[in-house]
Order: sequence, then structure tokens, then C-alpha cells
Amino acid sequence: MLERLYRRRMPVDEVLSSEAAKTLAQFTHEIRRSIGLVITRRGAVQDVLVGAGTEPSPTTLATFRASPRSLRGLRLIRSNLKEEPLSQEDLTMLGLLRLDMIGTLAVTPKGEPGLLSLAHLNPPNPQGQLYTLLKPTLVHQCPVDFGTFIRELESDLQRQSGAHTMAQSQTAILVSASPKSKTEQEERLAELAELASSADLTVIDRLVQRTQSGHHRFQLGSGKLKDVLMQAMQKGADLLIFDQDLAPAQLRAIAEITDLTVIDRTQLILDIFAQRAHSREGKVQVELAQLRYLLPRLSGQGTSLSRLGGGIGSRGPGETKLETDRRRIRERIDYLDREIEGFARHQDQRRSRRVRQAFPVLSIVGYTNAGKSTLLNVLTKSQVSAAPRVFETLDTTSRQLRLPHGREVIITDTVGFIRDLPKDLLAAFRTTLEELRDADLLLHVVDAGAKDLDAHIAAVDTVLQSLTLDQLPRVLVFNKCDQLPAAQSEALCRRYGAIGISALDPETLPPLIQHLEERLGALVPADDSSPNSSPPTRPLASRP
Repeated sequence: MLERLYRRRMPVDEVLSSEAAKTLAQFTHEIRRSIGLVITRRGAVQDVLVGAGTEPSPTTLATFRASPRSLRGLRLIRSNLKEEPLSQEDLTMLGLLRLDMIGTLAVTPKGEPGLLSLAHLNPPNPQGQLYTLLKPTLVHQCPVDFGTFIRELESDLQRQSGAHTMAQSQTAILVSASPKSKTEQEERLAELAELASSADLTVIDRLVQRTQSGHHRFQLGSGKLKDVLMQAMQKGADLLIFDQDLAPAQLRAIAEITDLTVIDRTQLILDIFAQRAHSREGKVQVELAQLRYLLPRLSGQGTSLSRLGGGIGSRGPGETKLETDRRRIRERIDYLDREIEGFARHQDQRRSRRVRQAFPVLSIVGYTNAGKSTLLNVLTKSQVSAAPRVFETLDTTSRQLRLPHGREVIITDTVGFIRDLPKDLLAAFRTTLEELRDADLLLHVVDAGAKDLDAHIAAVDTVLQSLTLDQLPRVLVFNKCDQLPAAQSEALCRRYGAIGISALDPETLPPLIQHLEERLGALVPADDSSPNSSPPTRPLASRP
């Protein structure tokens, strides 16, 4: 009886034919179970579903793909023994699967078709209305010409999505799911929003879920993930960005269920580094980190990954495409490792020249966007890019600075740090960060106005410890003190034993310069044989 439903065919201009409605109502009345018909745009029955809450088969969903700019090309009409309107679960399924339409057909106690309730998705709109519920009608009185309706709806979706793409950059929803408190998660999402902005993304929403442990498949609970997807559809989001690092299997599972681009915090930081790297050394280091991140996440689908033919019955030796890709990535990683070793040898040569010149080295370190490059520019009258966004500069820059009493020092600015700096990135940039080993004094710059000041300081300490550089002498400097009341700034500096400055105001720098001269004089005595009439401060050539 159920198999006979597969032979039903609807006219392309009808949502559900009267004959199919009568058969559906009759069979539902006999088996006392809800029956659903998954119908293609050509009117063919693709699936027959028995029982409330059942969904189209995975094979059907894989065959009929959807995207943020198009619908799936399937509609679901389900019978209902009780005269009830469309449930929230039905509307959620409409959004999750991006169906052309979803509906329920009420079945009377006599087994006859009753009212047909329908709903469809809307194009992105200022009101944020995801779907429209149509007025229930009898099947033969349904006013919808389905063929014309679906063409107009698809056209509106394409037009609205195109206008959305032209009007602004890619949009993203930020997601956090961890055992941490809501306040901590919101602080981390604020930082993630800065990272997204630095990558030229527009953040349209932030969602937080507190879990004892991340969901093994989706990181979020499946119910919360549906809420996230509904928000993404309603607001026209292009990406989902998770604050937590996702396992390869989690990335694939979330992408499959949402049909959206899904990335985690590490991938976002790697993308930013790829945009900002300009020198050869920086590009090599970023590519190496990206390949190390990508290698365990390679996956393939379909026959393209079947073994290459050979021998009897195509069972001979051969590599799958996936294995070939992995081998090529490993070969590329080995090549990049050798290049970085070459950069390290060049660094050794530069170190030896500095030792011969007997210039003390002062290295600026700190959290990203704390104002390190701005301070370098003011001290040395340089023009290093210092836009107020995270990871604006990646390439290490060295300049020569002349102190008030005539002594000259080398001052270097390195890449900024961030909490939970990706391990692959830290490993790739280890050669660049090894430059800090030559420093006689570290100048730790901190944003005095940061909400989580202690976390920023701790993040820098953690990176220095991982490089075994935590024993180097340091000077703690609080930058951007002009953004705080004077009393609060002074109290903050006393509490941490720091020097307060504003890199944008040169008048605040003399106490810092005097302190640096005293510290460097105590650490590295000046060479008496060097002439006092040193040439004026001049920038050295910027090096990677």
C-alpha cells in the first residue's frame, strides 16, 4: 500500500493533487500513523516517510543539495490525524533542510482529507522573518500555483543574496561552547570579534552555550546547533566561527548539517596571518603553519578517492587521491622546513654582525594591538604600519635608536602574541621569535585599557616561557594611559610596577627613555672606545 504512493505523480503547478490527498488520507486512517511525501519539483514522490518527526533519507538529501542562495528542490507534505497547525519542529525542519515548502494535511475521522497548512522560507528581509505561514485551505482550493511560486521565490532569493554580497563583506556568526562561565565566554567572543574584523568579516551575531564538555560531534548540543543555523539563515550569515578549536570530524559534521562555511579560531588566525605576511620569510612560515593545520583535516568523498586501477580486477597497487594529497603536503612541509633552516642561518650571520658592532638590543613584545609598532615609530621616527587592528604587522622590524646621552641601541618589533596562540603557528614562527634571544632587555607593552589585563600579561608570559625566554630582564610598560583617568592610570602603574605612557603623545615618553637608558647601562656597559659623536638616529633596513 505504501509502495503504491511512490507511483503517484503531482502536476507541476500543484502542491498536492486531490487524488494524492485522498490516497494519503485513506492510508493514514488505516494504519493510524502519520505519512509524509517528499516530492520533487517535477511532481515525483522521492521518499515516503512513516511516523511523525521522520526526515528525508540521507541519500535523498545528498542527491538534492541546497545552498544559502537556493532551496533544495523538495517539498514535504505530511498527514496528521489531529487537526493541528504546523509545529515548531516542522518549521525548524523547513529551515534546516531549506525545503521548497512544508505542509500538513489534516485527516478527518472518516479518513477524508481536511485542511492543508503550508509554510515556505522567505528571502533575507529587514524584519528578519524566516518563513511565512499560509492560510489553511482545502486541497482543491489551494491558491498556490507551485511552479510559478517556486520560480519567483528562487529569483527573490538569488536577488537578495546577490545584493547582500555586493553591499557588504562576508558576514559571520561567532559561537562559543565551553565549560567556562558566560562572562568569560563573552570576553573571548569580544576578542574573536576583533580577529574577525581584522580579517575583513562583519560579525552579525554571537551565541554562547555553557557545556560540561564539548559535544563529541558538533561541539554544541544538536538543539543549540539548530538554533545557530536558524539564526544564520534568518540573518544571511556566510560563516560560522567557533571560538574553540574543532576536531576534523567536528568540522565536517557541522559543515554537512549547516551547508555553511565553518572555521575555528585557529583557522581564522591563520587566515589573518596569510593576509598580513609580506616578506618571503613570513609567507613561508604562514604556509608551513597552514599545511600542518590542514594535513590531519584532509578528507575526501565519492569515487574520486577510489584506488588507482592496476592488476586483476583493479585491485593492484595504487594510491587513493587522498593519500596522494597527503604525500604532497608532507613533501611541501619538508621543503618549507629546509627554507626556514636557511633563514635561521641568515639570522646567525646578522647576530654575529651585531655582536661585532657591540650594539645592545632592545626587543618590544606584547599582546597584539597593544601599540608596539606605534611606539617603535615614535621612538625611531619610522613609518611601520600601525593600524589599530590585531596582527597588523607580522614581519619583524629592526631600527637603530640613539638615547639622550649618545648611546645607540638596536630596537626590534616582533609579531604580537595572543592567548591560545595556535601551536602550529608558534612552531612555524619559532625561528622569527628566536630573534628575542639576542635581546639584552625586553620591553613588554600592555594595553592599559584592556578589560582582561591580567590575561593579556599571562598570555605573553606563557609564550616567553614556551621559548625559554622568561629569564630575560623585562620592563613593563602600560600604553594608552591617556584613555584612562589620571588617578586610575597612576594606581595601575603602581600596582604592577609599570611605566605609564601614551605612544601617541611623545611628551609621555621621557621617563620611559630614561629608565631604558639606565637599565641598558647596568646590563650592557657602554664601550668607551666608541665615539660620542654618533650619527643621527637612522632607520636600518627592514628585515623579515
